[in-house]
Amino acid sequence: MKKGVVVFTGFAFLLAFSVPAVAQPSSKAVETKIIDNFDNVGSQNYQVPGKTVNSTDTHNWTWNVQASHYKAEGFPKMDYFDGQPNSLKLFNKEGDQPKVLGVKTSFLRKGENWFEVYPENEGKPYEIPFVGTVTQIDFWVWGANYLYFIDLLVRDADGRVYTLPAGNLAFNGWRNVIVPIPSYIRQHSRLRSGPTTMTFVGFRVRTDPDEYVDDFNIFFDQLKFSTNALSNVFDGYELKNVDFGDSGSSGSSSSSSSSQGDAK
Repeated sequence: MKKGVVVFTGFAFLLAFSVPAVAQPSSKAVETKIIDNFDNVGSQNYQVPGKTVNSTDTHNWTWNVQASHYKAEGFPKMDYFDGQPNSLKLFNKEGDQPKVLGVKTSFLRKGENWFEVYPENEGKPYEIPFVGTVTQIDFWVWGANYLYFIDLLVRDADGRVYTLPAGNLAFNGWRNVIVPIPSYIRQHSRLRSGPTTMTFVGFRVRTDPDEYVDDFNIFFDQLKFSTNALSNVFDGYELKNVDFGDSGSSGSSSSSSSSQGDAK
């Protein structure tokens, strides 16, 4: 019996290698997209697929910060500063002037204090749309070795906001933080109306109740995500947002009537 098994296994092995290799098309197109490297204030020119066929929408934004009730007067403060993590200097091109986004906070007492860093457009909170099906979000953050906790806020395609824990800031200097996207978050809407994709809402930083809160700095650089860009593309995708005109079906009705008239 063992001899028969060996012969059969050898035959299967030879058969596998005698069949011509055929390239199989991949349904994945994994890529990394930079949301913001904080080098160009208000000019990110971030592109996502447009609502019309073969078009893209360009998005730009600024950043703002808000904090909880017991913030000290004049805080939080936010500004851009020259600099970047050492690991990113290898990718600099001639003439680049890398910058980072910095925030300084101060609270009047210990406790459950928090602050949020979020994008704005024309003075209003703005949520940055993702492209494709996102597997992870990563960013560089500078910690001051305080026991604070940082979260990412995202809104799913059904309108629910999720808090994604990104660890604590009890370290000195720059660290690359990677946050996987849970499979239970709906990234694409099954409806034609309303939000169509998951969006980035902002960063939230929370203080440990026993940690010092009178003098804290944090810096951000290169916010990006990894995505399967073709995950939501299907046969007939170009018809999803076809324009029927302002009057509903008037265009199709006239076309149909004309065809019937010609037939007579």
